[in-house]
Amino acid sequence: MVSYNPHPNPSSAHQTSHHQASTSDSKKRLALAIIDFLSTSLKDGTLTSEDTESIEVAQSCIADTFHVDPSDKSAMHAALGGQSLLSIYSVYEKLKGKSTANTAGSNSASEARPSTPSAPKTANSDTKTATAEAEQFKSKGNAAMAQKDYKSAIELYSKAVDLSPSNPIYLSNRAAAYSASHKHAEAQADAEMAVAADPKYTKAWSRLGLARFALGDAKGSMEAYGKGIEYEGNGGSEAMKKGHETAKRRVEEEGGMDEEAADDDVESTRAAPAAGGAGGMPDLSALAGMFGGGR
Repeated sequence: MVSYNPHPNPSSAHQTSHHQASTSDSKKRLALAIIDFLSTSLKDGTLTSEDTESIEVAQSCIADTFHVDPSDKSAMHAALGGQSLLSIYSVYEKLKGKSTANTAGSNSASEARPSTPSAPKTANSDTKTATAEAEQFKSKGNAAMAQKDYKSAIELYSKAVDLSPSNPIYLSNRAAAYSASHKHAEAQADAEMAVAADPKYTKAWSRLGLARFALGDAKGSMEAYGKGIEYEGNGGSEAMKKGHETAKRRVEEEGGMDEEAADDDVESTRAAPAAGGAGGMPDLSALAGMFGGGR
């Protein structure tokens, strides 16, 4: 008869410990993002106060299982990059063309929205042709922007996006056209897709900051400009710092910035001059020099 040993097997415990230690950083970041999503869902009313205890238990289990600390601000920032799990997933849905009105359907160019990405072409010549055609649409869109023909610019950039749905330049340029047309919700959606596709493409952060500010999300705007400054390096450009400073002032006016947040603010923006847009809005004329592809 085999006797039952109630004590853990040291070898097994070692294997378990090794398995836990080998958990990838990406999975830990995802765990933190889920914890943040649960917290946000309680704060924004998605979940009721009756769910608080269950959510806290779930968060604790996730933190313990993945060995993460949700109170670690640097780790949380690394996990989310100034965004949220919901916004990241929304970008995924838009890029994949699933369950969103902005991407459903096949006639996207005429409706100025990205279509569902098609399967990659197998022939190199076809791919090169599509790329060249997309660049032509982008160039024509830039020309339309220079003439302040924003409707045509949106249509032309949309044709470029149809050919290359995750190209951050095309998405960012169309975001600029949407902003110039005062379609700030559409601008925000495009800018979010652009920064998800390439966080280092800093123009997209600027356009996201502008769109969020216009929609009344001063804190989100400040965060977007802050990311732009971070990726630009060397303290950021004057335009990015002005946008950040304007959004920061609005957050302070609304009483939404505590001392801790102020301490975490981008150091280089403290000496930035004030933005010149009316009513605290970042100056739209500053977009004029940013409409080109940039690459």
